[in-house]
Amino acid sequence: MPHTHPSGPDRRTILRGAAAASGVAVLGGALTVGGATSASAQAAPSFLYWRGAWNARPPSSPIQVLAQRPSYIVVHHTATPNSTNYSLDHALALSRSIQNFHMDSNGWSDSGQQLTISRGGHVMEGRDRTPEAVGAGHHVVGAHVANNNSTCIGIENEGTYMTTGPTQALTNALVATLSWLCGAYGLNPQSAIRGHRDFNATACPGDVLYAMLPDLRNATASVLTAQGVDLGALREPSGEGPTFPPVPEDEPQREFYHGPGRGPDDFTR
Repeated sequence: MPHTHPSGPDRRTILRGAAAASGVAVLGGALTVGGATSASAQAAPSFLYWRGAWNARPPSSPIQVLAQRPSYIVVHHTATPNSTNYSLDHALALSRSIQNFHMDSNGWSDSGQQLTISRGGHVMEGRDRTPEAVGAGHHVVGAHVANNNSTCIGIENEGTYMTTGPTQALTNALVATLSWLCGAYGLNPQSAIRGHRDFNATACPGDVLYAMLPDLRNATASVLTAQGVDLGALREPSGEGPTFPPVPEDEPQREFYHGPGRGPDDFTR
């Protein structure tokens, strides 16, 4: 049973998790989409639960897909309680709750983030068409980093990580997911993996999880190296980079609020 580390997993624990994750972060087999095997979906890892698993609603408007790769992978926390229910049923219900909130309360077309990881370590597809887009080297535009959604793919991590760290199960799954995305998009983990607060004025992904990012980058690099990836051949982000705005002292304390997800420069919802 996973447990919560008071200050988050230390570097040695994260790297041990990376070693374990390297066995599952490899590309999975072909998946069936709409009754047919999708060639582009072959890049989806076997640990990913697609939208059908959590009974996702269809988007209210067409999803925007760019024929280009994102430059950054952004780590978020959901700003929800640190649940001790690590079951798959809880994880799938979490995805439904996020989608309902984003569509019904925020007025967005779908879940804002592309991927979600529960505290039990279950990884779910968020915004529609994400696995197919990743497999094709394309980018599904979400609503999770204001004014930067055209260049950032987002991972929501269940919980609130201002004073405590994520479970080991979530940490291992996050490393596996980061490794999949960096490998699929050819991204250098040292420069591509960022926290929400690097782009917008927010406390997200929490002080503890944000402080873990250097070790998560190193763990991801270790997984890629174990898979035979030449780290020197991975690309650096292009275009506008993080602005590192100040972290607000009085960010609203409510579920699913983790700073601004859309801004005037975003063309999708």
